[in-house]
Amino acid sequence: MSESGSKTVILAALAGNSLIAVSKFVASIFTGSTAMLAEGIHSVIDTGNQGLLLFGMKRAAKPPDAKYPFGYGKEIYFWSFMVAVLLFTLGAGLSIFEGVEKILHPHPISHPYINYLVLGLAIVFEGTSWLIAAREFRRIKGSWGVFEAVRRGKDPNKFLVLFEDTAAIAGLLLAIAGLALVQITGIELFDGVASIGIGLILAVASVGLAIETKGLLIGEAANKYVVSDIHEVLTADPAVERINEIPTMHIGPEYVLANISLRFKPDLSGRELQDAIARMDRNIKQRCPTVKRVFIEAEYEADRSPAHGQTADKIGEDSTTPA
Repeated sequence: MSESGSKTVILAALAGNSLIAVSKFVASIFTGSTAMLAEGIHSVIDTGNQGLLLFGMKRAAKPPDAKYPFGYGKEIYFWSFMVAVLLFTLGAGLSIFEGVEKILHPHPISHPYINYLVLGLAIVFEGTSWLIAAREFRRIKGSWGVFEAVRRGKDPNKFLVLFEDTAAIAGLLLAIAGLALVQITGIELFDGVASIGIGLILAVASVGLAIETKGLLIGEAANKYVVSDIHEVLTADPAVERINEIPTMHIGPEYVLANISLRFKPDLSGRELQDAIARMDRNIKQRCPTVKRVFIEAEYEADRSPAHGQTADKIGEDSTTPA
């Protein structure tokens, strides 16, 4: 998903949730439904979340400077993690609290058909946002499965809105079911139970999101396919005798830092060593467009006299030619 595609998905969700939140709160005031109040809270949290994501995208786009020489790409991970925290604490917490209150202190629901109308419109709005997010997600996942695409993807915007919309639709269906059971049975308890159920759905969604973004926030490595491609480039280079390690880290969704430790062949001159490093830097970036910075720690065997034996000298090289 391109940045413009991500922004389109987020803006669509922001507009839909803003309209839905207002209508849910109005319906909650008129009908006294706790499940509808929980849904209103859910929509307000979702609206705020989309605002945070847009802010994170703007911050992440800032160029590197003296204070942050690798750029601000991790901002998007921080704000995505904050979305997960808010979804859990405010969304899930308040919904469960309101549900428990309704169970302990039940009160009748008036004008239930207003709730059905608002919930029906909310499903239409959320469904539209979900379709936009799902279409963009299908474009980036290709032949991968859904869970594989989430694991391999390093941009939370690609799946966050889809997760939120899926949880929202599930919550709406649960709210409708709770209201219907209240009407059919006359037991007001079901309205509170539906509110608790909505809170649990939000809690599961937020925990899943937090797990996916935590690793990226603290410095998750590039996926194994990128590391494998780097390994193939290095193995094919005639100057390399042995690959020691290839640590990588995501600085941003499309920004990977590679810090490579190699042993070069012992008969290379200084010029040949420099040419080899520049060549590997260029080939890695051509093979793996997300790799923007390459650091190579070059280890070579220097000839020593028999009395002194052989020792390994290390040269730290920053091969940071333009990507």
